[in-house]
Amino acid sequence: MALPPPDPQFVLRGTGAAVHTIHFSCRGEESHVPVLFSGSENGFIHVWNLKTHRVDTALDGHGRKSVYCVETMGGKDRLLSQGRDQRICLWDLAGGRTSVVDSVFTENVGFCRCSLLKVAQGRWLMAMAAKALEEVQVLELPSKTSVCTLKPEVGAKLGMPMCLKLWQLNCSSQPLLLAGYEDGSVILWNVTMGKALSQLVCHQEPLMSLDFDSEKAKGISGSSEKVLSIWSLNEQQNLQVCKTHSLVNAGVSDITIRPDKKILATAGWDHRIRIFGWKKMKPLAVLDYHTATVNCVSFSDHKNPSERLLAAGSRDHRISIWSIYAQT
Repeated sequence: MALPPPDPQFVLRGTGAAVHTIHFSCRGEESHVPVLFSGSENGFIHVWNLKTHRVDTALDGHGRKSVYCVETMGGKDRLLSQGRDQRICLWDLAGGRTSVVDSVFTENVGFCRCSLLKVAQGRWLMAMAAKALEEVQVLELPSKTSVCTLKPEVGAKLGMPMCLKLWQLNCSSQPLLLAGYEDGSVILWNVTMGKALSQLVCHQEPLMSLDFDSEKAKGISGSSEKVLSIWSLNEQQNLQVCKTHSLVNAGVSDITIRPDKKILATAGWDHRIRIFGWKKMKPLAVLDYHTATVNCVSFSDHKNPSERLLAAGSRDHRISIWSIYAQT
């Protein structure tokens, strides 16, 4: 008989608005306090202390416009945030500072989260939706040098980029980008050459989220439909649909594969978080706590597996924190 789903380990309250993005920073020295960054509709980024379950710092850098992406750059003192003010901000949080040290004006009115990839010590690639409707721009950070602009073929009618994932097989291989579009397609791009390698129609509706497991060369995507699409990349770098997984209710806001590649979590429009085994897509749990759409899910990066957590941010202004590692 299946175990009943657990309750949240704890709940973070006090954002004052819908939570659109979350990101853990839990690695570091013994004295390092694990934190969770969250971005909200009211333009604030909250830095949550996971020991006290309270906000240590509230950052205000997006003119009170919704923040829909937060990522750390090599530690909790360097933060990147993206907002509906069409700005991507780089923050210096070292020594208690709360300052924006640089920013990039995206000129894009959508809500496609940018994607970061560390390519060398102190050097990152960042992919973001560009000003032109179907285009993706790739910059190098912190220099903000343009690497390439990824333009689909004339007449492709892909619509806007909806979700992006930069990745590389290893530090010596070429960086690649998976981009999900409004027409339901996923395209694999070679960033160095600025060239599309493969295209696959995965959904009938716009992609809302995707994640990719480079070790298994397998990815997963969700849309506003009642289906998850699982696809793979063969040795010729062609995308192929493996299978689809039907959902009870329509709408997936976010998908994330746990770093150990054993399980994945989805954020549902039906207020629920679903956990699956990644190998065979076996449903493992339905976490039912929130009272509105779950917008984002994220696994923590604790070194010790027994300490690792799952967080979910919702339109109900709350962030639920779950410990599901004992069961997996």
